[in-house]
Amino acid sequence: MNKNNIQKIFKTLQKANPTPTTELHFENNFELLISVILSAQATDISVNKATKILFPIANTAEKIFALGEIGLKKYIRTIGLFNSKAKHIIQTCGILIKKFNSVVPNNREALESLPGVGRKTANVILNTAFGESTIAVDTHIFRVANRTGLAQGKTPLTVEKQLLKIIPKQYLKDAHHWLVLHGRYICVARNPKCVECPIARWCDYYHVSLQ
Repeated sequence: MNKNNIQKIFKTLQKANPTPTTELHFENNFELLISVILSAQATDISVNKATKILFPIANTAEKIFALGEIGLKKYIRTIGLFNSKAKHIIQTCGILIKKFNSVVPNNREALESLPGVGRKTANVILNTAFGESTIAVDTHIFRVANRTGLAQGKTPLTVEKQLLKIIPKQYLKDAHHWLVLHGRYICVARNPKCVECPIARWCDYYHVSLQ
């Protein structure tokens, strides 16, 4: 895709949503970290329902660690993979307490040292909590990037690297959220809503579908 069309795409997305953010509900960086860990292979809606009950009871590393795996599972059992997530979260809380004074670290290496935190989760934290210009390529961004022609790749990392390279600097900090939301509500997996899409005129998929 040429630079002019890329510029138009993100200018249009910015105009429609000047201050995009995650749909996860959180009050601080620790709550965001726990929410993002829980959101793996789960919807933000399901995570928000669980944390609405969990966080008033335990919203610090110490309080969640004190719950233990069994105690934590009571709050998150409605979320997919809750057994492994409970284990990872308790381990993560222990590490945060011991190594990071219960503060969520602001660098990739430290974040990825936490159980349940991979590159995608680290990117979300770096972008949403610390304002870094990162792209966390989830299933939505992977689909939107490949479908529109913004970035072509068979792996999330390949797509991430391409997006970081081609997205204009002034749009890079918010691009993650724009692409996630676009994939969640417009460029959906089945029957994308091209008629409603504000960036369809610059989309490879849309032009092919017209032929």
